[in-house]
Amino acid sequence: MATTLATSNTLLGLYQPKSQAARIVSAIAVAFLGSLLITMAAKVNVPVWPVPVTLQSMAIALIAGAFGFRMATATVGLYLAQGAVGIPVFAGAFAGIPYLFGPTGGFLIGFLVMAAIIGWLADRGAMRNVFTGFTAMLAGNIVMFMFGFAWLLTMAGQAAWIDQSNALVSAFQLAVQPFIVWDIVKMAFAAMTVVGGWSLLQRK
Repeated sequence: MATTLATSNTLLGLYQPKSQAARIVSAIAVAFLGSLLITMAAKVNVPVWPVPVTLQSMAIALIAGAFGFRMATATVGLYLAQGAVGIPVFAGAFAGIPYLFGPTGGFLIGFLVMAAIIGWLADRGAMRNVFTGFTAMLAGNIVMFMFGFAWLLTMAGQAAWIDQSNALVSAFQLAVQPFIVWDIVKMAFAAMTVVGGWSLLQRK
């Protein structure tokens, strides 16, 4: 039996090749193009410290909502692997394993979990309407922030950007709070885009 790339509840699932070989080639191409989209989103950033403002979370939400669990996690996994081997795909000018252990490391790993959550919910029909699509994306986004925040706290130590007298509040104010409104807007836009695409294709 041919391996499926995505379920019929996702945009990708509507256009799966019939043969196994074609599906394998399609999976590789889709993951590569998806990782390229995330890279482009990472480069559109405001370089604030310790965590830059980027469009990565929106790109990942779009990919997960459109691709589903399997291909979304494969795509984000490929993106992280590219960065780990030194390809400059991240928001900063550098890449490699050391970058993954920097201030943004928790957010990068959180991207994989975010893709998994949104993709899993998309496979179960969450992208059929804007409300459930937005809720799914927001849930994944919140968990991603939890990973990023927890990682920042573990490495806070004597970091100059942390107020050591109140590391918990300081880390939240600097690395989470500034992104909340922006990410709500990004998740809303991503949900409307995916659900709009689904509705358009369903009419054809």
